[in-house]
Amino acid sequence: MALISLQDISLSFGGPPVLDRVCLQIEPGERVCLIGRNGEGKSTLMRLIAGEIEPDSGRILRQQNVRISRLAQEVPAATDGAIRDIVAAGLGELMALVAEHQRLMDEVARRPAGEAMERLAAVEHRMEVEGGWQAEQRIDTVLSRLQLDGGQPFADLSGGMKRRVMLARALVGAPDLLLLDEPTNHLDIDAIGWLEDFLLESPFSLLFVTHDRMLLRRLATRIVDLDRGRLTSWPGDWATYLRRREEMLAAEAQQQAKFDRKLAQEEIWIRQGIKARRTRNEGRVRELVEMRRARGERRARLGTVRMEMSEAEMSGKVVALLKHVSFHHEGRPIVGDLSTTILRGDRIGIIGPNGAGKTTLLRILLGELAPDGGSIRFGTGLHPIYFDQQRAQLDEDRTVFDNLGDGNDSVTVGGVKKHILGYLRDFLFTPDRARSPVRILSGGERNRLLLAKIFATPSNLLILDEPTNDLDVETLELLEELLLEYQGTLLLVSHDRTFLNNVVTSSLVFEGEGRVQEYAGGYDDWLLQRPQPQPAPGPPEKEKKQRPEGRTATARKLTFKEEKELAELPGQIESLEEEQERLYETLGDPSLYQGDPDRAATLRRRLAELEQVLPAAYARWQDLETLQEASLAARKK
Repeated sequence: MALISLQDISLSFGGPPVLDRVCLQIEPGERVCLIGRNGEGKSTLMRLIAGEIEPDSGRILRQQNVRISRLAQEVPAATDGAIRDIVAAGLGELMALVAEHQRLMDEVARRPAGEAMERLAAVEHRMEVEGGWQAEQRIDTVLSRLQLDGGQPFADLSGGMKRRVMLARALVGAPDLLLLDEPTNHLDIDAIGWLEDFLLESPFSLLFVTHDRMLLRRLATRIVDLDRGRLTSWPGDWATYLRRREEMLAAEAQQQAKFDRKLAQEEIWIRQGIKARRTRNEGRVRELVEMRRARGERRARLGTVRMEMSEAEMSGKVVALLKHVSFHHEGRPIVGDLSTTILRGDRIGIIGPNGAGKTTLLRILLGELAPDGGSIRFGTGLHPIYFDQQRAQLDEDRTVFDNLGDGNDSVTVGGVKKHILGYLRDFLFTPDRARSPVRILSGGERNRLLLAKIFATPSNLLILDEPTNDLDVETLELLEELLLEYQGTLLLVSHDRTFLNNVVTSSLVFEGEGRVQEYAGGYDDWLLQRPQPQPAPGPPEKEKKQRPEGRTATARKLTFKEEKELAELPGQIESLEEEQERLYETLGDPSLYQGDPDRAATLRRRLAELEQVLPAAYARWQDLETLQEASLAARKK
């Protein structure tokens, strides 16, 4: 039986229906990804499933006693208290029991004897019966994995950390159906990886909205597309969805063109006058009226963002030269002894956990912060623009139009003067929306507005700090294409692994304790090149039995085949190392990814093979040399 079933659901807010007679079923164990453009109504559908709003018509059937948790895009304004208490609120009815247990534990710690001990024993018995111990363990596990301090006040947190707490609250309740609206926003790569593994191993069903294509590919067992108020379901993976959806849209466009041709012919016929009004043609007139009604109700697809960027004259060849740069904050190393050269045309990704110092490094490269040690020499002719993940460049109280125009009614983009309303239409802002204050915009709309604002400014150094949050997948792919065509230099902070793979040519990675290491390529390339963690030491080997006195171990002599292998291994290792070095150089060339992405993928696979083959070759060489030395030593005795 389905956990939840939507039957002919309709919902509108005064305009065209957000949901138009939609049907949807979610079965136990399914992981459904909800796809749709910004503003199509994905969050509204999730609120409706969670029971927070009611439809205008239709029925919602929920399985008896089904538990549904939802992570919203925005943090509720009234949320307050300690982090642990807020997370525990996700337990529902168990929350009061867990809270009572914690209170009694504190009371018993102050006064070990008395009535509190008896009450504590009774509560612990209920915890045993109702699964309270597992709930406590889930709270501790989620707090630990999302790196949250349970005792810290929620009010003291940043916006990103508050959202992380709300994610923990949604996860901890062990729901039957979990609704996640952009769960990866403000999570770092390690937390996203943990979230993926957690969701894959969890028994509950999942309905999620995400722009993270790697998360989507790994999790989704079915894709549901919300387009113009209608839902279509696409079993299978992301690639299958894209292919079949393009086929569907092409067929729809063909059918609409055929309909429009017939309607135009009928409009010509009706204008012939009296002939069209004879009794025998009344059926044809009624059909025309029906065709007019159908054409009037047709909803056009939301347009595609059309991005273009104003580029300044080329900068000098060297954009920035860093020598032994270091920076500390409150005695903690943020950047330590970083030396690198940024050249014109580089596209550099900056990777690291939240709080590591990625934004601090950007501010150093912008010249806003002076390093504690070392030196930075900036190149000539630089015209930088900066996309701030906090969107502080937008004035909340001013309109979209005024934020972009700043008193003017036109902008010049790519040497062409455009009216601001026309330019905003390229970023999917209607004239009415352009006159709205920024404070009422959704996260995706704010991102599009800030992109429109910075792209209208000529630049040759583009610095983007988390530009992908809240953007739909289609807009994200268009942004990728624009950045690949950008002739200037790009510095990009992002936790979107696919975006990094597709855009950057090298990466600066924060590895802890202020260490910032440079790697060729994007996220997947870094995974192949980074030092592998050393395995934890195992239990000590059992002591070997003592040989009887007077007996010595005899060392085995190398076979002819082993002697030949030992003689050839140094040359083979040298050849493999040379191939590895060539691959690093080739994969570091930006033109490879634009001209021949298939070859780039092949080279990355070969590089991964070498990462496995070389250590094995070194180990074999060492084993054979050790055996040879032991054999020689035995002969001398």
